[in-house]
Amino acid sequence: MATARLMETWAHGHDVAEALGVPHPATHRLRHVAHLAVRTRDFAFTVHGLTPPPDAFAIRLTAPDGSIWSWGPADAAQGIEGTALDFCLLATQRRHRLDTGLVASGPDADRWLDIAQAFAGPPGAGREPTGARGPA
Repeated sequence: MATARLMETWAHGHDVAEALGVPHPATHRLRHVAHLAVRTRDFAFTVHGLTPPPDAFAIRLTAPDGSIWSWGPADAAQGIEGTALDFCLLATQRRHRLDTGLVASGPDADRWLDIAQAFAGPPGAGREPTGARGPA
């Protein structure tokens, strides 16, 4: 539950910073948000009335310091790659997937990028694409 509160605080803090036009720097603390997003993959499928994929995905995210954070088997048939910031913005529905540099390999991973949500409750409408690639 603590990780969920960290995610909410980060996401709403990002909203406030963006509304005020002030920086909201990405730090290593994003790992908590990214971890929750990975752990809620099956929830996202279920809440959308879909059957979760049976196999784990390979998730490889570039951390703010340039290191790689990974989840799942490296040789998984499907996966997601991109920056941790893009992944966290997507999973907290602060960005539309088209406004990120995230890349999915495989149909289930691709579908997940359309429905990802790291928060409890019914699925939201998500964000409309703005045409601005990458985080603000």
